[in-house]
Amino acid sequence: MLVIIVILIGLIKNKKKLIYIAIGVLYILSTPIFSNNFFKLVEGSEYRKPISSIDSADAIVVLSGMLEINEVGDSTYIEWGDPDRFFGGIALFKAGKAQKLVFTGGKMPWDKAKKTEGDVLKEYAISNGIPSEKIFVTKDVQNTADEAVAVKELISPSKRIILVTSAYHMYRAKKLFEKQGLDVIPYKVDFKTSRNSIITFIDFLPSSENLELSETGIRETIGKIYYTLFK
Repeated sequence: MLVIIVILIGLIKNKKKLIYIAIGVLYILSTPIFSNNFFKLVEGSEYRKPISSIDSADAIVVLSGMLEINEVGDSTYIEWGDPDRFFGGIALFKAGKAQKLVFTGGKMPWDKAKKTEGDVLKEYAISNGIPSEKIFVTKDVQNTADEAVAVKELISPSKRIILVTSAYHMYRAKKLFEKQGLDVIPYKVDFKTSRNSIITFIDFLPSSENLELSETGIRETIGKIYYTLFK
């Protein structure tokens, strides 16, 4: 949006330099050489840990944000974005890292589906062999701050949790859960960048996919700054 605004200003003011700068920024943000390296900074230097290295806790908490629920008539159709959070939580539970598996009830005000994301994930967890009585779903939540409060209310007086979320989202999520007095063991999943790739000609070609990756990284960075300063 900022790029579009700068281009419009350049056109209105007849300032070609502004237009060239905006196009240059758009090109840079759209290239793998920039977006991948920038996103690595957002995700952090630490890659996915082996489950054997994770300490035990009171509960495993899996954050929402991985699927879309579509209800058509009496049927429910699930579209998965990235199931890493779900399968990461399942693997941790089966490894005996906690006796409670918690899903958050992600549901935005405009979502028409009756079920929350947590409700659906609980059903999938049961089908993956997790006992129903070991699975817990929070009340409806809209964002990470809501999730932290809802989890604290649900599992209190338990204190120590293994937090499962996307690598790029972990820093902010961990801070918000710690603010609720919880002892957080981070378990990063859903890494968007490769740690072993080499630079090729393709890395200098722009694409919408890489522009989206840059946008996600910028948005998450803004979120980190906001919650650090104001929350």
